Amino acid sequence: MLLPNVVHLDPASAVFEAMKEGWARQQTSRFLRAKTIAPRLRLVDRLWEFSGLYPWQWTPAEGEAFIAYLRSQRHPIRISTARTYEVTISLFVEYLRDSRYGWGQVCAERFGQAPQEVFHEGNSVLHSVEYEGDPARRPLTYDEVQALFDAADARPGRIRGLGRKGALAALRDAAVLKTVYAYGLRRSECSRLDLVDLRRNAQAAQYGRFGTVMVRFGKAPKGSPPKRRSVLTVPELDWSMDVLGDYLAEVRPRFSPGRHPALWVTERVGRLSPRSIDEAFVAARQAADLDEDLDLHCLRHSYITHLTEFGYPARFVQEQVGHSHASTTAVYMGVSNEFRNALLEKALRERLGQDWE
Repeated sequence: MLLPNVVHLDPASAVFEAMKEGWARQQTSRFLRAKTIAPRLRLVDRLWEFSGLYPWQWTPAEGEAFIAYLRSQRHPIRISTARTYEVTISLFVEYLRDSRYGWGQVCAERFGQAPQEVFHEGNSVLHSVEYEGDPARRPLTYDEVQALFDAADARPGRIRGLGRKGALAALRDAAVLKTVYAYGLRRSECSRLDLVDLRRNAQAAQYGRFGTVMVRFGKAPKGSPPKRRSVLTVPELDWSMDVLGDYLAEVRPRFSPGRHPALWVTERVGRLSPRSIDEAFVAARQAADLDEDLDLHCLRHSYITHLTEFGYPARFVQEQVGHSHASTTAVYMGVSNEFRNALLEKALRERLGQDWE
């Protein structure tokens, strides 16, 4: 990474840049994606800018001060974010301390110091619970889902009434939100759907081409290609067949998409972005006057919860949403008191008979 016959005017800066370039190459060789590597490099730069020191000068004190600073801001980082930052910095320092790359020797010879451990068991966040996500992120109730969809359906008429552009996009957005819920999709999965991903299910011929949604760009483990899964249309949510049918017949052609493969297209005949799907949810949520802590991903929580309340086995629900572990699916679940009371009543009747009351 450092040419022996080149004399740098600022050797410290040159070594630092070479370190980051080498670490980026190491991650690339592990097939990590650019959108994973780039934020990691930015975090390394942030610690350098905050401390005013280079990696071979970092000590645990710099790491602790950095996290304390981020926690003291107007919008402090969450515990899960703090752990991610600590792990990322530790990975970078581990790379520098690995004798196979020789950075320790380079730093010792040039600067008289070598990289040392920044975060350790005594100053890093412990992983003591299964779930550390935002407690405000929860499944929507059935009434909230209906209110959200009613608000989304009303937006095109309201926009037309104001004489503004965007009614066609609002029609599309209403169909997008209903599809996200009806198939438990992530925003990126919904964005990447193509027309060919709407497929028949031989065991449910009555649904025609809407029996299965093929997700080809599911969330991938680091260093792995996107996960694929088939999401089956379930009878309780088969109204999605009418939603998609109406969209394909009445709405999508008005965008003049030509041969564009995307299911969801924009006015400029491009693919609808994940950010635009988020914005569609926020607009409908505000129109429905729902809790501002709710976000698009809450529809995926709702899907998992409602499938469970419909009586589908846990394994089926796990396969539908593409989770590798049942524990992850369980975290998304938030069944209602009515559902749990119904299960309790059923168990009591089976054990004590009809006179259990």
